[in-house]
Amino acid sequence: MFLKSPPALVLASTSGYRRALLARVLKSFQCQAPGIVESRLEGETGLAMVRRLALAKARAVAAQHPQAWVIGSDQAAVLMDGAQEQLILGKPGTAQRCIEQLLSCSGRTVAFLTAVAVLRDQDAAAFEFVDTTRVTYRVLDEATIERYVARESPLDCAGGFKSEGLGISLCESIDSADPSALIGLPLIRLCAVLRGVGFELP
Repeated sequence: MFLKSPPALVLASTSGYRRALLARVLKSFQCQAPGIVESRLEGETGLAMVRRLALAKARAVAAQHPQAWVIGSDQAAVLMDGAQEQLILGKPGTAQRCIEQLLSCSGRTVAFLTAVAVLRDQDAAAFEFVDTTRVTYRVLDEATIERYVARESPLDCAGGFKSEGLGISLCESIDSADPSALIGLPLIRLCAVLRGVGFELP
C-alpha cells in the first residue's frame, strides 16, 4: 500500500508572521521571497492594491515552481479621512511614523484588508479572496502610544500594532470573521481552499 504524497506548497513570503500562521495547520511547505515591488499605484484603492499584490506575489513564485500550489498574500490598513478619502496605513518602519499612524487611528475604526491568492502555474488554477477585519481603537493619547511602541516595536506591521500581543490593549473592539487574518493570513478560508485542492487538514 502506497501513501499518497501531499501536493507541494510554497508560501510566497518572507514574513515570519505568515510563516508561523501557516505552520499552525501544515508541517511541510517552503517559503520564498516573491521579489516584487510592493507599492501603491496612483489612484489605487486599498482593496485593489492588496488584491493585485497578493496575486503578483503568487504568480512570481509559481512561475518558478509550476507544479506546486503557491500562496500569495498582502495586507493594508485603510482609514477614511475627513473628506472620505482612503488613507493607506502600511508598515511604519520607524517609531516616529508608528506613533503618527496610531495617533491618526485614535478613537476611529480602521479596516484591515488581507488578500490571498492560491494558484498553481501548471494548470492555471487560481483561488482569490479578501478578508476585512475592522478594528476600533479607543481614544489614545500620545504618551500611551509612545509607551506601547517602545515596548512592542510593531514597526513591521500594517497599521503599526500587533493584535496578538500588547496591541490588543489599544482596541475598543475588533469585528472579524477570522482572528488569524489580522495577524497576516486568514486561516479559516485558506484551509478550506487547501482542502479543496488536495491537502489533508483535520
